[in-house]
Amino acid sequence: MSELEQEATYATIRQEQIIIPEEEMLEQQKEKQSHTIGIPKESDKSECRIPLTPQGVKLLIENGHRVMIESGAGNGSNYFDCHYAESGALITESKEQVFGSDIVLKIVPPNRDETALLKPGQLLLSYLYLQKQDAASIRALMNRKVDAIAYEFVKDGKGSYSVLRSMCEIEGYAAISVASEYLSKATGGKGVLLGGITGVPPAEVMIIGASTAGSFAARAALGYGCHVKVFDNSYRNLRRLEHSIGQRLFTSVLHPQAIRKTLKSADAVISSLRYFDNQSECFITKEQIAEMKPGSVIVDLSVGSGTCFELPPEADAKVPYITNHGVILFSASNISSRFARTATIALSNIFTRFLLQLAESGSIHRLLKQNTDAGNGVYIYKGILTNNQVGQHLNIPYKDLRLLMAAF
Repeated sequence: MSELEQEATYATIRQEQIIIPEEEMLEQQKEKQSHTIGIPKESDKSECRIPLTPQGVKLLIENGHRVMIESGAGNGSNYFDCHYAESGALITESKEQVFGSDIVLKIVPPNRDETALLKPGQLLLSYLYLQKQDAASIRALMNRKVDAIAYEFVKDGKGSYSVLRSMCEIEGYAAISVASEYLSKATGGKGVLLGGITGVPPAEVMIIGASTAGSFAARAALGYGCHVKVFDNSYRNLRRLEHSIGQRLFTSVLHPQAIRKTLKSADAVISSLRYFDNQSECFITKEQIAEMKPGSVIVDLSVGSGTCFELPPEADAKVPYITNHGVILFSASNISSRFARTATIALSNIFTRFLLQLAESGSIHRLLKQNTDAGNGVYIYKGILTNNQVGQHLNIPYKDLRLLMAAF
């Protein structure tokens, strides 16, 4: 999305706020509450995204909020302090000051030092990265008595994971771009052009997982002219992929024999299975990887949520790993961060609307009562764990959010 398109999106949000009956507007104004929103600089050096663009900050400030940003937080997305200052944000060097805000908005989950800066009653919005969490980190957040929302659990009114879908769209396109990059001789690949040319056959791309990221990866690969094969245990996902693309292509369930055969002939393999897709995991062994063609590339988008590849201990998720048999393995938990500006615009469109809805409601408690979709992302409420996936994964007792809200 271009910045002109983004400005049009924010203009639409402004119009939606204006077209409200006068009586309803007066009633909302009584309840409407302004908040201080803090955006800290990410401690993870590989994370280049920031939750709000300067345009999003400007719209929030126009609606009475106060936005505080730690200096340098947007540098990775090429949004600098001067851009945010021009939009009305307060730029500070103090991480403690940012974490003192009513709402703390960030990308990666807070580390131990950042968790210690949180105060009871604050609202924390960030990714959770459940597969990387331990019980101690979650209990530390619970002890701070905060309300916490995980981006990957947030759904919209149609039941879609809104934040996750936006990032998966980017990841799908990015995966094919990365595969093309590492098939190039300049980066140590075997020098294969994905789409081929006249008289030269195109590369074969295998995609494991036909959900959002896999669907967009297939779309991008077909755009290059590749021969694409897609695997998934969900017939619904496979049918939806073919319908959205508008053509028939090779699709298959996750059958071990079919997977092994395709791995041997594939030039690039894209894995996009997710732990909350409720589908069987595909476990690809080191022996199967060793049978792949030398110089072929694996781009694993599932590493942050449970990879389907048997990885050697020395493999590093931040840099490509080359096996003894010459297969290039690129494991990326946040590949969308490589395209940080596009990702930031997409995130800002979602969060700006959410924060305006929160202000109209007056509090997170009222918002959750008025909008049940907003409650899908809550995993800690007033210091109590409310998400069954988190509780079961980390063996921590949890309670139903609706029952808790009725009690408060």
